[in-house]
Amino acid sequence: MDQRFWSGKTVFLTGASSGIGEGLAKALAAKGAVLGLVARRADLLDELAAICEAAGGKARALPCDVVNAAAIQAAADGFRDEFGHIDVLIANAGIGGNDDATRNYDPAAVRKVIDVNLIGAVNAVHAVIADMLKRGSGQLVAVSSLAGFRGLPKSAAYSASKAGMTAFFESVRLDVGHQGIAVTIIQPGFIRTPLTSSRANKMPYLMELDDAIPHFINAIERKKKFAAFPWQLATIVRAGKFMPSWMYDRIAGRARFRE
Repeated sequence: MDQRFWSGKTVFLTGASSGIGEGLAKALAAKGAVLGLVARRADLLDELAAICEAAGGKARALPCDVVNAAAIQAAADGFRDEFGHIDVLIANAGIGGNDDATRNYDPAAVRKVIDVNLIGAVNAVHAVIADMLKRGSGQLVAVSSLAGFRGLPKSAAYSASKAGMTAFFESVRLDVGHQGIAVTIIQPGFIRTPLTSSRANKMPYLMELDDAIPHFINAIERKKKFAAFPWQLATIVRAGKFMPSWMYDRIAGRARFRE
């Protein structure tokens, strides 16, 4: 990983207060990044900002809800006012929707997952893209999921939100890639975070957070269009995309990792 890539680079990171977002914030701070930390829980953001500053970076806690477009815009504007611009957006905020209401297709519960995972990312892109286009440089990073390749059992809302997120960022790349904006879509598998800790059944190829974070950073530094990991699970999921429906239903229908 390239230390010089991050030194002084301004990063607007959503979903920063725990899990992947927290891990990325700590790792990037140690590389000298300037971080705008976005999440709802102000107390956790304040603690994380202090940790990031102690690690050698600069950090600002920007408590707000990604579903609130005006609040995200205000957070991005305030971060830019202090540091001049935003080099990298990491749209990481997300929820799993692993509950009875979502599994029963309750419209409000499904809408909540899509609002946070997809619309929250849209709000973040809208808050940064105009200035990036004006400058002719910047990078948009989507933390999507292998769950977005095909529908998974007990995951209708989550799979839909991540499939939509992947398609949205790919379309954005086609729109702005020729104007100096890089778009990186990261599709991880199972990572041990608070989002997955409550599941009783074994998750295939589960990665520890500390092992996963370098994969995210490498993908961003190399400005990959797509990055999927771990490779074993990514290979299986990609193969599933080309299976006929009868075969996919027979195999995927037996999965119990969302329970």
